[in-house]
Amino acid sequence: MIRCKPLLGTFVEITVEDEAVCSNAIEQAFDSMAQVQLLMGFHNPHSELYRINRDSHVKPVRIHPWTAQVLSTAQAVHRESIGIFNCGVGQRLVEAGLLPKHCHKEHVFGGIEHIQFMEPHLVHSDLPLCLDLGGIAKGFAVDVAVQTLQAQGIEQGSVNAGGDFRVFGNQAQAIHIRNPAQPHELFHLGALQEGAIATSSLYFARRASQSLSYMVHPSSQQLIDFSPSYSVIAKECIYADALTKVIAISGNTTHPCLAKFSAQAIAVMAQ
Repeated sequence: MIRCKPLLGTFVEITVEDEAVCSNAIEQAFDSMAQVQLLMGFHNPHSELYRINRDSHVKPVRIHPWTAQVLSTAQAVHRESIGIFNCGVGQRLVEAGLLPKHCHKEHVFGGIEHIQFMEPHLVHSDLPLCLDLGGIAKGFAVDVAVQTLQAQGIEQGSVNAGGDFRVFGNQAQAIHIRNPAQPHELFHLGALQEGAIATSSLYFARRASQSLSYMVHPSSQQLIDFSPSYSVIAKECIYADALTKVIAISGNTTHPCLAKFSAQAIAVMAQ
């Protein structure tokens, strides 16, 4: 059975094999992903992310365990990548018109490294923040959906959220990657079993002169351009998604931090 819903700024497709118990399980999986979106959506002025960006430099902010998990993972990838991964670049995307104007008017913003955990679910920041958790939160939402399906007795299936894909069960699934030069063409990359793959590319942005890159270099704070697509395979989608940013920004498919998270990267050149 295959079900599809618009979520997380894309279309989410859930595929399962156990039809006898799948309908309710799939709905619960979609609900769990919707909760991630409510907690960590940049566009939502009622989200926890909005409160973190607005208040954490003024007073501690209590957060959901899922938000804490995403922030902790973001900090871990930031450390291991020597700062290449940093979701504290939302202000640049706001300035470029790619995100709504939810940030402060201060000119100095902190990054993910300025978040301090005063308690497991209580955070404070040294500086004003404009975090954008879009990609890493989407990867986490895919993982949560898989966990929800498994908790409901689903043994085989997959969750696909626009570039973030995770497979579970004992059956491998075919993986296809778009041709960066011709995004409507697909390459067969191979098969994946019990793992996740995430891809970062500028497929359609690079083909329209009025479109801008969504990728920001954390050091220069500049929107960057690149022609290949970069995919990362990992055990969980949260790591696969975050690490694609490291690979895309560095251009290094053998970056040392991949080994830290038991991941591997693949570059597909424009053809």
